[in-house]
Amino acid sequence: MKNINYVINGVLAVAVVILFIMQFSDKKESTVTKTFASGEGDTTNLLPIAYVNVDSLLLNYNYFKDLNEQLLKKEENSRANVTQQARNLQNEVQEFYRKAENNAFLTRERAQQEQERLMKKEQKDLDAKLSQDLLMERQKLNEQLRDTVVSKLKVYNKEKGYQVIFSNTAEDNILLAGDAYDITNELIDLLNKSYSSGK
Repeated sequence: MKNINYVINGVLAVAVVILFIMQFSDKKESTVTKTFASGEGDTTNLLPIAYVNVDSLLLNYNYFKDLNEQLLKKEENSRANVTQQARNLQNEVQEFYRKAENNAFLTRERAQQEQERLMKKEQKDLDAKLSQDLLMERQKLNEQLRDTVVSKLKVYNKEKGYQVIFSNTAEDNILLAGDAYDITNELIDLLNKSYSSGK
């Protein structure tokens, strides 16, 4: 316990010395701090980093809109298919009960076999299969989208020369950044131009 106190006191002492030196040094403010605070003007002093607002990118990227529309159509078709299969099963169950009431089965064993077949068919959880298929489809489309964005970002970065490009979703990862570091609109323009010419 004493060792931890010594370490903490040592770190605090070093921090106080650093603050003391910074306070009384001749440097008033670094160029990075000035650029960050203003967010505009001369961008030559910017750090070689940038960020992309993913929410804005997805809202404005035409390829994503088309992929999302395709997925919604597949989801509607799958739901219609599941609904039709559920109706067919319901009709079969009603037919079974009608036959059972009218003693249409030759033997009791045949009636049990038919009942077991219908129960097994009912136990196939069609909604779960639908959800699983749609989840896999969404994951595949997300991978396509990510690959497309990353490949275009690499091309974009050859000219710009950023060392790091962050993603920012709902301002979750980056709490504060100067506007000069936001390359979202440039990337959206590049992606949409590339997508429309690729169509």
